[in-house]
Amino acid sequence: MIFEILNILWIPFAGFISFLIFISAINKSIGVRRAYVNLLLRIFEYGRVSIETASKEHQQNNFKTDDKHSEEFVDNADSKESTNGTTLITRDAVLLPQPQEPAPEKPVSSKKEEIVFDFEKCLDYLKSGVESIIEDDVTSRFEAEELKSWNMLTRTNRHHEFISWKITLIWMVGFLIRYVFLMPLRVLVCFVGVLFAVLTNSIVALIPNRFLRLLLADLSFKITFRLIASSLSSLIKFHNKQYRPTRSGFCVANHTSPLDVAILSTDRTFSLIGQRHGGFLGVLQRALARASPHIWFERGEAKDRHLVAERLKQHVSDPNNPPILIFPEGTCINNTSVMQFKKGSFEVGGVIYPVAIKYDPRFGDAFWNSAKYSMMQYLYMMMTSWAIVCDVWYLPPMYRQDGESAIDFANRVKGVIAKQGGLIDLVWDGQLKRMKPKKEWKEIQQVEFANRLKAE
Repeated sequence: MIFEILNILWIPFAGFISFLIFISAINKSIGVRRAYVNLLLRIFEYGRVSIETASKEHQQNNFKTDDKHSEEFVDNADSKESTNGTTLITRDAVLLPQPQEPAPEKPVSSKKEEIVFDFEKCLDYLKSGVESIIEDDVTSRFEAEELKSWNMLTRTNRHHEFISWKITLIWMVGFLIRYVFLMPLRVLVCFVGVLFAVLTNSIVALIPNRFLRLLLADLSFKITFRLIASSLSSLIKFHNKQYRPTRSGFCVANHTSPLDVAILSTDRTFSLIGQRHGGFLGVLQRALARASPHIWFERGEAKDRHLVAERLKQHVSDPNNPPILIFPEGTCINNTSVMQFKKGSFEVGGVIYPVAIKYDPRFGDAFWNSAKYSMMQYLYMMMTSWAIVCDVWYLPPMYRQDGESAIDFANRVKGVIAKQGGLIDLVWDGQLKRMKPKKEWKEIQQVEFANRLKAE
């Protein structure tokens, strides 16, 4: 009986998989995902109107008994405006890390410098310290981006649980669709994408002709990531395609999620660089490396800056190699900001292709908080979200100017990406979520404070 059922089902199953691979190869869409996203937008709008209507009714019923409580309830959505997006506290740039040139040595003087202490000179530091305790610019970048309206992924974003029977019914139906229908289908498509990468790259690697091997590896690379992106119901809109990377160099983008690689790789083949992993990522890394020139490091090697720089130079020196995809922040930021770019890839030389990525948080939070969730937990969250919707902007290629330091070049590229993506440009190092501030930053502020105390 079981074999008979399998004999019946394998034909439509094979046809479905073949169809997915075919439309991925020609990079076409039949419009299902776009229609699905448009339907979700109408449902979200209906939910927003229903919640606002319920809030107004609640206000009218409680206005006379508890005016103050009612006013806070009505303004709740506005008062909880995302602190991740717009900084509510305007602080003086007293404690910001600044690139410092080595100071020239001063001649030793036997005369002791006169220091005049005025308590008023401490107030700027006290103000900045208190403001950082209330809301600092770093930790809020590693928390989920808050939404102005409910996207029906969680129970509610209000103080109360029940809004209306219609909203509750919509949430229950959505829950069943996401967990009973979408999640198994997405896992299947993602598995097909990884299996396709393993099989095709193993075959392509055996082709002796380099030109044909690279051509087929390019096609296999794109199909693999188009299948993975399809498994998450991804809807990606690319802008300014005339600036798409065309030759060997560095493609530099802001980093929100491991999905950034899949998103960008649906449109262009890249050489990937990173640390070797085990598990799911390790399988994909080894499969891709069989036929394409990717750069993977062991844990100890990744810390050797000279080794990394040498490998990068060797890669970009070959014009036949694809551009290297790099995320200079070194960690995922929550889709609201761009943090400090590491200068490594800007020291090597060559062309830089900036790319800005901005996700629509209404359909699911693409940010990966690696300190809180493992890779498998994160993939589970993505598989049960509504969809992954994002915009990608290709920006004009940039070159390091004469006399420009690698740090200044990195900051210039970062500023362009932040402006295009509507992101906040921050000077802080994203690694602060894993480590304490550098000792040098503290010493710089101590020197600055001492200079302010010196008598003129």
